[in-house]
Amino acid sequence: MLKRLGIIVSLMFCVNAKAQFLDSLNVVFKSNSIIDARLESRYSFIRNNIIAVTGIRLGVAYKRKLRIGGGISWLKTNRTYSFYSRSNVGDLIETKKFLKFAYLCYYIDFVYYRTKRWQLSVPIQAGTGLAWFQQEKAYSLTNGDRKRFLLLYEPGITVQFKVLRYIGVGGDAAFRFVLNREKKIGEQLNSPTFSIKLLFWPDQLYYVVAPKSKLTQRRGPAEW
Repeated sequence: MLKRLGIIVSLMFCVNAKAQFLDSLNVVFKSNSIIDARLESRYSFIRNNIIAVTGIRLGVAYKRKLRIGGGISWLKTNRTYSFYSRSNVGDLIETKKFLKFAYLCYYIDFVYYRTKRWQLSVPIQAGTGLAWFQQEKAYSLTNGDRKRFLLLYEPGITVQFKVLRYIGVGGDAAFRFVLNREKKIGEQLNSPTFSIKLLFWPDQLYYVVAPKSKLTQRRGPAEW
């Protein structure tokens, strides 16, 4: 009897929590939206060596509670591997090749805790891309070895602190899961990721310097 009662109470709690979450989303989507544009750099590891992955993001932010969008990311660090082959006379030949990978990603970032200066959010990214080896340092989709398909998933957590209404600092930590038929490539790219950010909100700066403008009256004022 107690077990059944516990199950019923748990189900009621889950239904109520889901309803509250959907109500919150409904309020967020009805609020004013702004463009979310970012140039970011995340750091991770390949074979215990630190690497940088650069990305461009473009999306929409609702009431600074929810961000949705997409972008593209690519390996910025020059990471080389040695490949060996035999010449016609049997000599061993070493060839250096650069690892390259790039992927399209889609992200959603929901803020679940917020005060005047602090903010915690849960960003989730998923994407599809390609990985390959090539002899040239600069990216080339036409040259290089066979392209290998990648499926990526990156859950994480982000912390943000507002210094002023329009300037802040932050950081995030996540884990990049990579699915690839050739395990060697996928396992190399599976890694924790982290970044440190300097944040700037030009719309909030405008609201501060022009508090009586028509745009500020309609969209502002600047908020903490």
